[in-house]
Amino acid sequence: MNRRHCAAAAITLVCALGLLTVPVQAIAAPTPDSSPSPSASASAPAVPAAPSSEKDLEKIREQIETLYRQAGAATDAYNLAEEQTKKQSGEIVKLAKAIVDGQARIAELKDRAGAQAREQYRNGGLPPGAQLVLSDDPQLFLDGVNKVRTSQQASKTVLAELTRTQEDLETYTQDASSNWHKLETNRVKQAKAKKKINAQIAAAEKLESRLEKKELARLRQLEQDAANRAQSAWLATRPTPSVDVSGATTAAGKAAVAFATAQIGKPYVWGATGPGSYDCSGLTSQAWAAAGRPIPRTSQEQWRLLPRIDIQDMRPGDLIIYHADASHVGMYVGDGAIVHSPRPGRRVTLAGAGSMKILGVVRPDR
Repeated sequence: MNRRHCAAAAITLVCALGLLTVPVQAIAAPTPDSSPSPSASASAPAVPAAPSSEKDLEKIREQIETLYRQAGAATDAYNLAEEQTKKQSGEIVKLAKAIVDGQARIAELKDRAGAQAREQYRNGGLPPGAQLVLSDDPQLFLDGVNKVRTSQQASKTVLAELTRTQEDLETYTQDASSNWHKLETNRVKQAKAKKKINAQIAAAEKLESRLEKKELARLRQLEQDAANRAQSAWLATRPTPSVDVSGATTAAGKAAVAFATAQIGKPYVWGATGPGSYDCSGLTSQAWAAAGRPIPRTSQEQWRLLPRIDIQDMRPGDLIIYHADASHVGMYVGDGAIVHSPRPGRRVTLAGAGSMKILGVVRPDR
């Protein structure tokens, strides 16, 4: 590989590393949702200017719930993309260092090869073997044989290492270029996810802003009633949960529960992992990290990668994954309850484990 070309590539990559400290604006396309999805630029769904019946408020409640669920799915996509960006950024840093080191090694090897060439020039341009043949001193001939062999071996070693280093350098450059392309692609995807999150949240907030104080209070009650009905239906389908929060829980599980419950009252902020605020998977991932068991960052990755268990066998510390798209997660704390960070506008709280549609349960310390 041309030395000047490689040096330019290395310098370009090293300089580009400065961009990696800029806050990432986006990654990973939002997960498709089976519910109707308003476009990012769409206004809030049409609702009565002044809801006059319970039916009107229930319709608004369902619309708001759908919007926040869609925002949750987009948040999960954003979080996954952000993790991928961090990983790719780290790879680019390593590759850039390898390129710089490779350039230095090539320069050193070329200097050594040049020194050998200059030595031959000083000897009249004849290779060591030819000089020995022309010698009429038998002892000089015998003494020089080993030197010739050593010199030839050294030359072969230098050339072989030079070739190998040049090939490695070319591979590093190609890999760095590939990672940089992925990084930029993910930034675009993450920006789209961020746009969708903000649009869904804005649409939900617009719906709520149209309600009067009395209607908002009634809306909150409808939300709680819906959660209570779902919890009651869930409890009716399973054995009475144990009130003993310790049970068969491991030390790590207890530590995770202790961390998660200590965050109760802190606000939901999408993309947040603490310490002042959390989104749903930010809470569960940080809780298990505090327990010494790092787990995937997003609810969808937690569902995909962590060991699954039967819901009847769950114990405190296990994670309950919600909705068909695995867009929400809460931590089971026993007695049929979870601790979770619900959605924008809400705070980390306790809730019924069956108050949302359960997809399944995973166990980080299995």
